[in-house]
Amino acid sequence: MEDLARQLAELERIASDVAGEVVGAGALRGSADAELVDVLTAAGRVQRLVEAVLVETVGEVDDRHENPVPGDGRIAHRYGCHNVSELVQRTTRLSPASTGRLARLAKAVRQPVSLMGDLLEPTLPALRDVLRDGEAGVDGALAIAGPLLATGSRASREDLLTADRVLAAEARGEGPDAAPPACADQLRVQAQVWAMVLDPDGAEPCEAAAMRKRAFTLGVATEHGVPVRGMLMPEVAAQFQRIVDAVLNPRVDPGTVPGVRFIEEEPDADADIIPVDTRSRAQKQHDILAMTLGVAASSELLPTIGGAAPTLVVTVREEDLVSGRGWAHLEGATEPVALTAATHAACTGTIQRIVLDARGRITSLGTEERVFNRRQRRAIAARDGGCIIPGCAVPAGWCEIHHVVEHAQGGPTHTDNGVPLSAKRISVEISQFAHEFTGLAPAARGGRAADSLMRGGW
Repeated sequence: MEDLARQLAELERIASDVAGEVVGAGALRGSADAELVDVLTAAGRVQRLVEAVLVETVGEVDDRHENPVPGDGRIAHRYGCHNVSELVQRTTRLSPASTGRLARLAKAVRQPVSLMGDLLEPTLPALRDVLRDGEAGVDGALAIAGPLLATGSRASREDLLTADRVLAAEARGEGPDAAPPACADQLRVQAQVWAMVLDPDGAEPCEAAAMRKRAFTLGVATEHGVPVRGMLMPEVAAQFQRIVDAVLNPRVDPGTVPGVRFIEEEPDADADIIPVDTRSRAQKQHDILAMTLGVAASSELLPTIGGAAPTLVVTVREEDLVSGRGWAHLEGATEPVALTAATHAACTGTIQRIVLDARGRITSLGTEERVFNRRQRRAIAARDGGCIIPGCAVPAGWCEIHHVVEHAQGGPTHTDNGVPLSAKRISVEISQFAHEFTGLAPAARGGRAADSLMRGGW
């Protein structure tokens, strides 16, 4: 044990010298590309070897905690920790998630001890050898161990060992297909295939567990919004991901370099500057969810509530809407919201004017007005084809028809004054685009301004 402590101290000294040279002195600046790749390769191998030491050590600590020597007490308690996870977190400064990953892998590769004190074969012996040799780190080893161990007793020991050997060979780059060493994601895919072959009925209990754990809950409203939590079933998450991919997928002209770009045009001194779409991907996905809910609510396929489609009702005082100052109220929400919620709803929904007296009595009830009807929507869709934002591929059926000149400012509900936009709460407002009427078709000017917009991403 003294030799091991001395070796680790020497390893720490060497690693400290290397980190000081690379991070502190900037030794990588000016190095050739090949040298950078060599550093990545060597550092990755050292990391995998260190992870192997951590896995074995965490497994030993866990074993001593669960099977303490009589009279000594549990090891975590003797060091003032509640459990092994807390002890590992304090000593390694890792997160609880990383600590849990080390513990799970240790159970798969550690050699158990018999009652006679003899070392027994680990659950996945080939994976243990790969981890010891630094051919796979924690990510790669768990990518193999997770799917294989999930088969439980439904796979025979012989078949499990066969899969273990083949996957370990793939991690070393010695697999049957003579492919180079597989990374963690490739090992996960291959391990999942093996698990499906070894346990063809395994999806059934997984499906039952997913059905039990599925949930979606709206939290208590805060000043920043309403938090959500829950667990989506895989097919539900996949369906939403497909919708996200369809909306965020940019159109790229063939023959160009990968990525989204517009052909440079001569700068127009009179052109308005279009702000870059600075939304994060999470914010874009939020807006896609809002758009999806709006499309679903207007599809006439959902059950009705109060004799009408499930429609979001936004209430605001007329003078606040005109002045642009004040608060709006949502039906079903306990907290007032910003006035922008009313302006967005007014742009694509309907407005019904209700006049109340000082005591709250309704003295006048107007009719719904100024929304584009189905015939107008069809005509505008036929004219524009889809969202008018340059580079946006969202079809007309997923768009909302917005007034170019807002109805509150006297804009008519006419096909000449309507354009399709793809998101209900899109951050690039219609008023920020410079619209020009070419015949009867409003068009959004693109060029350098559109290039600036699309660099931000849809």
